[in-house]
Amino acid sequence: MKKRYIIFSLMLIFAVGFYLFYQEGTLPFNKIDKITKIFVVARGQSLENIANNLAKEDLIRSKLVFFLVVKQLGIEKSVQAGDFRLSPSMNAFEIAKNLTHGTLDVWVTLIEGTRREEMAQIVSKQLDIPEVEFIKESREGYLFPDTYLMPKDATAGSVISLLQNNYDRKFTLELKNKATKKGLSEKDVIILASIVEKEAKHESDKKTVASILLKRLEASWPLQVDAIIQYALGYQPSEKSWWKKVLSFDDLEIDSPYNSYKNKGLPPTPISNPGLVSIEAVVDADKNIPYWYYMSDKNTNMHYAVTLEEHNENIRKYLQ
Repeated sequence: MKKRYIIFSLMLIFAVGFYLFYQEGTLPFNKIDKITKIFVVARGQSLENIANNLAKEDLIRSKLVFFLVVKQLGIEKSVQAGDFRLSPSMNAFEIAKNLTHGTLDVWVTLIEGTRREEMAQIVSKQLDIPEVEFIKESREGYLFPDTYLMPKDATAGSVISLLQNNYDRKFTLELKNKATKKGLSEKDVIILASIVEKEAKHESDKKTVASILLKRLEASWPLQVDAIIQYALGYQPSEKSWWKKVLSFDDLEIDSPYNSYKNKGLPPTPISNPGLVSIEAVVDADKNIPYWYYMSDKNTNMHYAVTLEEHNENIRKYLQ
């Protein structure tokens, strides 16, 4: 009997202690500090990391109690990515609920190889910015693809500045100097990188494709790149895509400065917005490689050839 009493007493003490710990942990970190601060939740961030960051920012008293509050409210899967205005005067329940709604900014992902019209569609959908406005103010090739935290009230101009500033940071002086040594201007690099981005799906192929394109340019060959013609053809209503899947013989006869089968040299502008890997592939390209031809099979694997005969054999083997 005495043993039961001791166990019961210990359990009661533990329960009371935990209750007091829990209650204290839910209180505001500083109830008189009304100043708000921006707290950022990254996309895919775990609840544990969020709690750690809240504690570092002096916004919660206890990481464990905050975790339990979120579980109690059943909102673990409702926490959003974005940034929030939080105050040390908020209690744990208020902070937890705030993280499920009312983000000030929106995460926007723009992938490599998209053209500005495709970026305009994404930006318009997530930030309610008119597509025509974004397209009008932007420059193809210089909208650096990345994941951005953008204000909900952003304008087309502010979004474009964000993308272009990122481009300016990524296209470093070192890369520009490498390009100059190859006789390439910044515009040349971006045009070539935009082509590489569309032609080489795998990172391991980008430098080789860039090298072949540079080799063709120096030999005054037409580039003969389908992606450049796809860019000129524009939106395909039947496919609901900006990139026509299969080009016809008539497409290859299109009267356009972007016809890379008829015209030598680079197209007038970039054809997409390239990422850093494609830019580096161009400035590091090696024109001394043996290959003149490349083709991609149905699984996006590249096959290279030195002669036209080898190239035609690759087409027969992997595409027909």
